[in-house]
Amino acid sequence: LGWDFSTQQLKVIAVDEQLRVIYEDNVHFDKDLPEFKTQGGVCIRGDRLTVTSPVLMWVKALDMILEKMKSSGFNFSQVRALSGAGQQHGSVYWKKGSIQSLKTASSKLPLHQSLKGCFSVSNSPIWMDSSTASQCSALEKAVGGAQHLASITGSRAYERFTGNQIAKIYSQDPEVYMQTERISLVSSFAASLFLGAYAPIDYSDGSGMNLLNIWEKVWSASCLDACAPGLEEKLGSPVPSHSVLGPISPYYSQRYGFSPDCKIVAFTGDNPASLAGMRLQEGDIAISLGTSDTLFLWIQEPTPALEGHILCNPVDSQTYMALLCFKNGSLMRERIRDDCASGSWDEFSKALSSTVAGNNGNLGFYFDVMEITPEAVGTHRFNRDNQKVVSSFPKEVEIRALIEGQFMAKRIHAEKLGYKVSKYDEKL
Repeated sequence: LGWDFSTQQLKVIAVDEQLRVIYEDNVHFDKDLPEFKTQGGVCIRGDRLTVTSPVLMWVKALDMILEKMKSSGFNFSQVRALSGAGQQHGSVYWKKGSIQSLKTASSKLPLHQSLKGCFSVSNSPIWMDSSTASQCSALEKAVGGAQHLASITGSRAYERFTGNQIAKIYSQDPEVYMQTERISLVSSFAASLFLGAYAPIDYSDGSGMNLLNIWEKVWSASCLDACAPGLEEKLGSPVPSHSVLGPISPYYSQRYGFSPDCKIVAFTGDNPASLAGMRLQEGDIAISLGTSDTLFLWIQEPTPALEGHILCNPVDSQTYMALLCFKNGSLMRERIRDDCASGSWDEFSKALSSTVAGNNGNLGFYFDVMEITPEAVGTHRFNRDNQKVVSSFPKEVEIRALIEGQFMAKRIHAEKLGYKVSKYDEKL
């Protein structure tokens, strides 16, 4: 069984030994759990910066999907192992004594009823939160600057990263922090629900916290100290992403008929899970063309930079994966399609095909919103003589300039992080 605790829904998939899909289902948080009053699975506070999700919504969604599987006649006793993914960077705060509730949950009750008093923070900060600018500045300052932090943890300080979120909770409400006995990521929280014990954070998802030394695979003392006191004990020791954590909790055997021998394999973040699920290998590159464009790279010898992220590889703990995110992705392409190709992808494609590779030296960088990689905004056009062109290009030149500019940027930033495009390039 594979589980995905994503932003808007909880998804489950069952595959057999030939990797054939034999069952799929989902629970949509807004639609199926309206009592939590989320929009897009989240709650956005009045400051427009603080974004959270209710922890109990995730637990109740699990109860709901398991009941749906049970009523459909799904044979839980055949499940040999389960694992999953969670939205990266989100954090869950277990109140002191919660381990007992997790271990001894009554199989006569849905799990959310047994766990409703277990969380010291009822609304979990998630990846969309951007309320920790001051904590990011303090962390970078404490460890000797943004580049030094990236050299330790794989990324400079980011507002959504978990260490900065923990630092905010500690500074705003130290009492709540002191009442917390364990801090999980969404992924390790989900694994804990199945394990009936606190599941460790895995190396890959742990790399998205600004807390893990990605070279030694241990928590960085200087980063922990900059965030909150006694944090190492609350996080537990990290483990390889493919670790078998133990057998499933008796709760699931008694309530749903799972075999007591069903193994729980460490859950990881959604981005590392994508690299594993796509079966990338060394030298491979995957590009997701979405609202934001994302690059996944398998890297042997990374060079962490101020832009992009280096994470521990979920498949091979001795290697790394790089992640690059570009905010001006499909929305930018759609805007140029509307402006230059009458809103038609067919016309856009014909225009692209009608121009030569290299665009006769004409190049453009298009950022309608402030870009992540690099931090820039506006439209910047250059002609073959490297002169900046203020006015627009002819429509077909504009289209090729957009596409080539976007992909050149992806290659340049990937190489900065240590990606080698080909053996031939290495010889040069």
